[in-house]
Amino acid sequence: MKLVYVFDAYCGWSHGFSETLLEVVSRHPGLPVEVVSGGLFTGARRVPIREFGYVQGANAKIAEVTGAEFGTAYERLIADGSFVMDSEAAARGVAALRQAAPTRAAELAAALQDVFYVDGLSLSDPATYRKVAEKAGLDAEAVVAAFEGAETQQAAEADFRRAAELGVTGFPTLLAVDDDHVTPVAYGRADADEIDRQLIALHAS
Repeated sequence: MKLVYVFDAYCGWSHGFSETLLEVVSRHPGLPVEVVSGGLFTGARRVPIREFGYVQGANAKIAEVTGAEFGTAYERLIADGSFVMDSEAAARGVAALRQAAPTRAAELAAALQDVFYVDGLSLSDPATYRKVAEKAGLDAEAVVAAFEGAETQQAAEADFRRAAELGVTGFPTLLAVDDDHVTPVAYGRADADEIDRQLIALHAS
């Protein structure tokens, strides 16, 4: 069995779920975790953030419910409403980081959300991936080169297809996958104890 975490780096609820995800990973070090980008802001949804009037209200709710931090640098970034959240670029970045350290994909996904939601860095900027890679002790040049390369474009598109094939329609979604059996264990928000109970039940079945 493995866990499949379908999220979007520009999804506030995914940011709110990061601590739970990291706690689950720490409790189950032998359980593989596949991280898949869902593609929340692509195509016609790739527009200035002012088009989504609910963002700041939603963030306040996420912070209240999950304790997630939304930093002042992030607030400055989105203040004038012109910032464009491009999930395709973010998915390329996730793929570049995942390629550099496959077993640390969950940790790196959480780190990527932190640099946006706390540090206010664009996930379309190669310098953002340099910062995340350096902090994680990875080869920053290789990560930036991958982000800018054709392979991660293909990986991003493959992630979006994978999310659709899994039937995921909202983020974050955590699935337990055992051969052809796919069981949702968390959607939107959950704590690590709740997820543990579901994993124990799956092991027992």
